[in-house]
Amino acid sequence: MLPILSAITVNGYGADAPTVLIFGDSLSSGYGIDVDRSWAALLQSRLTDQGYEHRVVNASISGDTTEGGAARIDQAIARFRPSVIILELGGNDGLRGFPPARMRGNLEKIVTASKDSGAAVVLLGIRIPSNYGARYTQLFEDVYREIAETHSISWIEFFMEGVARNEELMQKDGIHPNAAAQPLLLDNAWPIIRDALGPAAD
Repeated sequence: MLPILSAITVNGYGADAPTVLIFGDSLSSGYGIDVDRSWAALLQSRLTDQGYEHRVVNASISGDTTEGGAARIDQAIARFRPSVIILELGGNDGLRGFPPARMRGNLEKIVTASKDSGAAVVLLGIRIPSNYGARYTQLFEDVYREIAETHSISWIEFFMEGVARNEELMQKDGIHPNAAAQPLLLDNAWPIIRDALGPAAD
């Protein structure tokens, strides 16, 4: 059975507006904070301020893995018909010690389905704590590079750059960014999102 797809449309744009779909886990769902302060909400504000007509739809699910994402990507594409998909999954795979090869296969399915639909894809890489061992962490991180190179998609190595090791920007669990971190997350992702969108409408 396919998972029930829930999503938050960040603003009130009509269904005919081009859609940017955020497809991630708790790092993108606004976990533990007011969703109006999440980087997804900030992205909508930035797009509007810079003249883009896109609506942002956040289909991120806290706790999701690449396997869950692979199971629901077709439903998400059919429902929202995005022009750009921001893919941020894999962190939970790593924290649970899932095999990197399986993670890569799931990401392959998501990226292939996304590109086949005509959507541009940008990939937000994740890193995991070093206590998982040097070999595993390297294999895990290499998955993002390999996916990006194989499919010729834009990516960043570490979505949480400048945030993950700063206690003032993290929630008490040490895993999830707090509200103060959200603008930095957006700034990290913005260059590749902007490139995928192209120039704003006149």
